[in-house]
Amino acid sequence: MKNKKDLTINLAAPLQEDSILDGEGIRTVIWTQGCAHNCPFCHNPGTHSFDPAIVKTTEEIKKELDMLKGQAGITFSGGDPIYQLDAVLDIAKYAKEINLNIWLYTGFTYEEVLKMNNGKELLKTIDVLVDGLFKIDLRSLDLPYRGSSNQRIIDTKESIKKGKIILVDRLMHKKNTKPLYEKPSNIFV
Repeated sequence: MKNKKDLTINLAAPLQEDSILDGEGIRTVIWTQGCAHNCPFCHNPGTHSFDPAIVKTTEEIKKELDMLKGQAGITFSGGDPIYQLDAVLDIAKYAKEINLNIWLYTGFTYEEVLKMNNGKELLKTIDVLVDGLFKIDLRSLDLPYRGSSNQRIIDTKESIKKGKIILVDRLMHKKNTKPLYEKPSNIFV
């Protein structure tokens, strides 16, 4: 068994600071490499391969987290972070120690993660899980923080505490998609 200092994580890209699309607030995204779900029309197909891309130790990632300024939290996305659950858990525990909010996107369901080795511990550590496969027939551009209506935005701490899924209800509804500017109908007809 590796000790914590030996844990590595395969990343699709360097940490991306200042995202406003991958969870509430200004966040840093940790893009993991590797996903076997192969959802048709996935918006990150370049992250599917499990071949090494950017391999770092979790200790290196923790040092990068220490350098962050003005970030409300981190988001694990990819690929699918659950394929690297132990490394993600190690990073998530550290992120909690330094008071970062944690979101995680996965094609697995909450119920599936809960049954995995260290899955419950991960769910206790993160704040929000966006679960479920992307389904093109359920795609919607007016759902906040998710691509298709089958995906759930789950408050993991409350769900663990209550023993049932607790959704972040305010984020489960369609957002107001009325454009700020509407082209007058008589222009460019």
